[in-house]
Amino acid sequence: MSVDQALPPVTTEERLDVTVAARAEVATGVVALTLVAADGADLPPWRPGAHVDVTLPTGTTRQYSLCGDPADRSRWRVAVLLEQPSRGGSAWLHDQAVEGAPLTVGAPRNLFALDPAERYVFVAGGVGITPILPMIHEAERSGIPWTLWYGGRSASTMAFADDLRAFGDRVHLVPSDTEGRIPLADVLGTPTAGTAVYCCGPESMVEAVQNACAAWEPGSLHVERFTADGVPAEGTAFDVHCAVSGVDVRVEDGVTVLDALLEAGVEADYSCTQGFCGTCETRVLEGVPDHRDDYLDHSEPVDSMMICVSRSRCPRLVLDL
Repeated sequence: MSVDQALPPVTTEERLDVTVAARAEVATGVVALTLVAADGADLPPWRPGAHVDVTLPTGTTRQYSLCGDPADRSRWRVAVLLEQPSRGGSAWLHDQAVEGAPLTVGAPRNLFALDPAERYVFVAGGVGITPILPMIHEAERSGIPWTLWYGGRSASTMAFADDLRAFGDRVHLVPSDTEGRIPLADVLGTPTAGTAVYCCGPESMVEAVQNACAAWEPGSLHVERFTADGVPAEGTAFDVHCAVSGVDVRVEDGVTVLDALLEAGVEADYSCTQGFCGTCETRVLEGVPDHRDDYLDHSEPVDSMMICVSRSRCPRLVLDL
């Protein structure tokens, strides 16, 4: 993810109680939830690209992009993909977030802000359309030319496709089961001055867009990744020693450092579990981490790591936990 600013974790004071005012199935396996403040007050302002922490009554916290209208502060909208398998976040919201259900949310945070540009090219994959939707409406209101290329497994799985068709030939819907993949070489092969490219989708799409934009001016491309709820990090097993608590844990292949620590009873702050919010940043006292996050600046050495996704390049890490 291209980070426009480093934002601190949401504090308790920034959380607010909301109620599910409406829900609708917007694609196979995707539900849109409309949230309103429990006390009827206006919700905090936000801009396109923002996301919020959603905390369930179970205590589970997940992050979802706001995909409604920023001008309407009476309600927020998020869209939730039912992940397979789910660690409880998306499954609970699909099963239990009925009208009237209470939730707790954090203040909006924006690590994927829409910068001014002469023209926009939006590329979305699957539920990655959610942060792109308000960007499209912002560009439309501002009279800035834009195009959207939106890929999905099939037409039935592509959320908000019917709404997007109203924009005519500026929207290109590309279900892979009938049309293959988005022709990125054709779409992005020629750098265009004044054009900003915004991409949100799975890692494979983001990597392909980055490769297609290799010749573009620095700063032209803005990306945000999403990963499946609970997909573990792959890699060689290693040991972690917690310097403060004295606990030693083994992090096996297919298990994240965060999950191994929590299983061992080590307390650690976390939120997104996807390596982009910064909540789980942990100081590394010894060893060399294998950084897999989208939060830290990896252009120079850092003495911390995101334990929700990053692993180790050596047999043992010592963490300040």
